[in-house]
Amino acid sequence: MDPRQRPYRSVLYIPGSNERALDKARTLPVDAIIFDLEDAVAADEKENARETLKAALATGGYGPRVKIVRINGLDTDWGRADAEAVREMDADVVLLPKVNSAADVDAMAAITGDLPIWAMMETPRGMLNAAEIAAHPLMAGFVMGTNDLAKELQTRFRPDRLPLMTSLGLCLLAAKAEGLVIVDGVYNAFKDTEGLAVECAQGRDMGFDGKTLIHPAQVETANTAFAPSEAEIDLARRQIAAFEEVEAQGQGVAVVDGKIVENLHVVTAREILAKAEAISALQAG
Repeated sequence: MDPRQRPYRSVLYIPGSNERALDKARTLPVDAIIFDLEDAVAADEKENARETLKAALATGGYGPRVKIVRINGLDTDWGRADAEAVREMDADVVLLPKVNSAADVDAMAAITGDLPIWAMMETPRGMLNAAEIAAHPLMAGFVMGTNDLAKELQTRFRPDRLPLMTSLGLCLLAAKAEGLVIVDGVYNAFKDTEGLAVECAQGRDMGFDGKTLIHPAQVETANTAFAPSEAEIDLARRQIAAFEEVEAQGQGVAVVDGKIVENLHVVTAREILAKAEAISALQAG
């Protein structure tokens, strides 16, 4: 499946040091897993976490879930050893924290070779350099690190996330321009399902492919929010059928539910159906 076409509705962080969580993740209905060696692991557990994760990935059992490993920064005591270890792990992607420029991606690629790289977008400089980071030939995805970003920007928390909109928008533009996957930041109040649903809806409306999650209880909400609804699927099918009918008559514009349907709408409709089919295939797998 084309990496850009596959679903990334739910992307769950799992501590690389937690064997129980690593095992449970094999059964969770998530589209991707970020196996974390960075923030979720204490300093005195970094080396053990690396070995624990390597063993878990070697054991396998994660099915169609995309396996993403977040390493420590290359400027830390553990980053280079993490990167060298990930190169030998059964991982699909390496995730580099606090990416500021394309040079950071070059440094990563010098260690991990042709392994696809995702970037944590969580610094002011990273926001300003989002376009050059996205354009790197090995860059495959962006993850918004909204907690670190808010700290760096010294913003206040607002449910509408207005203080973060410029940053979110810059990264979305860069990711979409280069055809990257882009997933939204975490929602910290993991017991607040209603608040999570609102933020997921906002992210989906903006164009994010999915949301990073910190707790399994958040998975169902994200999966629902970032999947085409039954109403969207039904409308997409009717738009395609109506357009094909007028096209057969030599015309280029159809009308569905009182609204014009042109070729660009049909392209979107086909993407909706393709995503729904891809989700069904993942669930079947």
